[in-house]
Amino acid sequence: MRSDAGTPSPIPGPPTRDDGAAAIAEAGGLHEYQLRLHAEYGPVVRFPLPGAGSAVSVADPVLLEATAKINKRPEKLFEFLAPLQESGNLQTIPADEHGPWRRVMLSVLAGRPSHEAHFARFTALAAEMADRWEAHDGPVALQRDLSELSLRMICQYALGSGLESPDSAARVVSAFETVLTEYMGQAGGETGGRAREALAYLRATVDQVLTAHRERGDSAPAGRSDLIAALAEAGESPARIRDTVLMTMLAAHHTTGVAISWTLYLLARHPDAAERVAEELDRELGDRSVPEYGDLRRLTYLDMVLRETMRLYPPGPYGAREATEDIELGEYTVPAGTTVFYPFWAVHTNPEYWPDPHRFDPGRFAPGAAAGRPRLAYIPFGIGPRGCEGAALATVEAQLVLAVLLKRFAFRPVPGQTVTPIERFVLWAAEDIHMTVTPRESA
Repeated sequence: MRSDAGTPSPIPGPPTRDDGAAAIAEAGGLHEYQLRLHAEYGPVVRFPLPGAGSAVSVADPVLLEATAKINKRPEKLFEFLAPLQESGNLQTIPADEHGPWRRVMLSVLAGRPSHEAHFARFTALAAEMADRWEAHDGPVALQRDLSELSLRMICQYALGSGLESPDSAARVVSAFETVLTEYMGQAGGETGGRAREALAYLRATVDQVLTAHRERGDSAPAGRSDLIAALAEAGESPARIRDTVLMTMLAAHHTTGVAISWTLYLLARHPDAAERVAEELDRELGDRSVPEYGDLRRLTYLDMVLRETMRLYPPGPYGAREATEDIELGEYTVPAGTTVFYPFWAVHTNPEYWPDPHRFDPGRFAPGAAAGRPRLAYIPFGIGPRGCEGAALATVEAQLVLAVLLKRFAFRPVPGQTVTPIERFVLWAAEDIHMTVTPRESA
């Protein structure tokens, strides 16, 4: 309730003596800091956020509904991405530009017919990586290898071209890491030659893809989902097309690769769940080593495991919007212009909606289990008009890759390693996740 008639209650939160950077660092990152804040102050918290002044974090899915239609991101929080883009920051472009651009993206990335059309090539890429793992002597680094695989898949799907080899994919992944790490660390200041060189390499790589697309012209197979062609047909400028390609490569390879990695990590820690996934794959696929597109809808337990993983380890651990008008959040009023912070991890572990929230339990996503939960209790791909355009594609890719790998291999964590989630544009593991991979028939 309000503090008195007509007067909003003050939003609780820690002291605001500085920009909050020291408190965030002491907590081990912004994702961990949010868990502490909401545990201490409740579902709505005011806190100092570097780059945004005072922000309001909302961990209650019912209250989040009041923010779900906001189509504006805080520009300062996304400045670190601006150097990757020459036509305006795609993460913060105004709503009147963003709406048409988003519709084009969804027309390409969310279409089931095009997912099915590319499924065989996705399967071949996943099987190729599995072959390399089987021939590899020693543990594999999940996040490194799976990010490279995801990058090759998104290039094949959205750009009409795959990166020619795992080595070229690895170099692109490394270049993205260099650019993001340095630009994020410099907070928009001067950067070193290594970052500029990496950015130049990324742009040259995208230019090669665009050139190949122009040379291919109308020779592409009918029905292919081609992001470049869709953007060109919509009248987007060449610079906007190149920026979109670059951001698509960045977002897709990071998020999908880490989601698959965290899933394998949790299954390795929960052998009963891993055995159940293996039994489902054997039952549905029989002697086939890889699934067909139609098999995915029957892999219900695998889907439950993936969803529960993204609840516990959301690939992007938080998001943000800027209130374009005053917002009522229960007893509180958030003024227009305020940064509204979405702490996905805190939402996903809100004990009011997720009993024993830190326990791995795929049964939370069994058919019918979501009936008693608010719509926004589970938001791994964000919410509203700035949510992830590639959510449907990412889910198909993750299900496919997990089916290929878990049908073929048993996974065992390397003894003695410590797996620590950190923020690195996505929820990364600090030293990767290293696994011993053994063919199931000999496990």
